[in-house]
Amino acid sequence: MKPRGFSATMAHVNPARDAVNLFPTAPYGGRVIGELIRRLDPRARTVWECACGPGMLAHGLRDHFEAVYLSDFVQYGAHRIFDFVRDPEDHVPFEADWIATNPPFDLVEEFVRLALARARRGVAMLVRLQLLEGQERHQLLYDDCRYYAVAPFSERLPLVMGCWDPDASSAAAYAVFLWLKDGVGPRIRPPHPYVIDIPPGTKARLSRPSDLQFAAMRAAA
Repeated sequence: MKPRGFSATMAHVNPARDAVNLFPTAPYGGRVIGELIRRLDPRARTVWECACGPGMLAHGLRDHFEAVYLSDFVQYGAHRIFDFVRDPEDHVPFEADWIATNPPFDLVEEFVRLALARARRGVAMLVRLQLLEGQERHQLLYDDCRYYAVAPFSERLPLVMGCWDPDASSAAAYAVFLWLKDGVGPRIRPPHPYVIDIPPGTKARLSRPSDLQFAAMRAAA
């Protein structure tokens, strides 16, 4: 039985919330990102979720890191208020080995550039696979901020506006893009970014009963 309100993860404290680009991520997506980061960088200990929303992705990340720092420009809970793109550099609230988030798609380029400047070891971005398209994003991904690997979900990862619904389906394809800072990972880098498979069955393997309980708790907050 699903707890009452399990999918109602919209913020309750922001009167303009309907205008916010909020697509909460299933916690198992956070565990996928955690596994990918630890696979590429076993020394990673801390991660900053800089567009945390109600904390669904961070709930999964906590399985893999000693500390998970949370921030967002909207108040959804007990996290630091910080606009990752617009707030000044001297207000940056955290230093972390990695920055990992599901950023607003129209601000992906800004998030990638700033995250690479602020993270100590690497960056993971959960975005639509569509990021690979377009001339401007080609410049970003292959010249200015060359990514190390991309991990597409074989099972679709549904993202729903304003809530997390574990029964939702999606026609959109999502993937985790990963960047490694200099000195992190293999000494000899591959000549081209490579693909890491997220195989079928990952959702079942990495989903936990606590995910629904956490969602219900956040909805009641």
